[in-house]
Amino acid sequence: MPSQSEDRPSEARSRLLNTATRLFYAEGIHAVGIDRIVAEAQVTRATLYRHFPGKEDLVLSYLSEVDRAMRGQADEAVAAGLPATDTIRALSKSIAQGIQSRGFRGCAFLNAAAEYPDPESPVRKAVLAHRQWFLETVTELLANIKETGAEPAAHHFVMMRDGAMAAGCLFDPVLICETFLRGVERLLQVYAATDYSGPAGA
Repeated sequence: MPSQSEDRPSEARSRLLNTATRLFYAEGIHAVGIDRIVAEAQVTRATLYRHFPGKEDLVLSYLSEVDRAMRGQADEAVAAGLPATDTIRALSKSIAQGIQSRGFRGCAFLNAAAEYPDPESPVRKAVLAHRQWFLETVTELLANIKETGAEPAAHHFVMMRDGAMAAGCLFDPVLICETFLRGVERLLQVYAATDYSGPAGA
């Protein structure tokens, strides 16, 4: 029997999305079916389809929530008004804290990309849009230090971040984060002191 809260669509939608977010991240998108989400969110199928016409819509909303959280993380680092190098350090430490958090299972976007290889998939496009935003954000921060070489240095940063996110759920997350943060420090040193052209220059 549906709960009385189904009479409040926004609450039902929130419960569905929260449930899907938890399950998709912990177990994988394709591994979790609609019936499981409906059961754990304690709503009917009709309620789910009223808010999300299909599973793909729910997946896109899940990724949108993760994207919003990561943008907030970046905005918080920028809003502190620190010098650009310290802003990058703050963002890096925030990433490291996430890797060491309970239940960490890698990057939600890289995980989703692995499950949606079709380049025309709306899910795949959402992943690429998020990654483009992140690359542009890091590029802009690095350009505030020095414009020359900002883009290749940003690619280097994203590569290190991706490696840390992938390894953080497989090996000792503390060691992984220490390695990642040391890599960021070295990148900042080389970038500020040289005509940076890419990882080989480090």
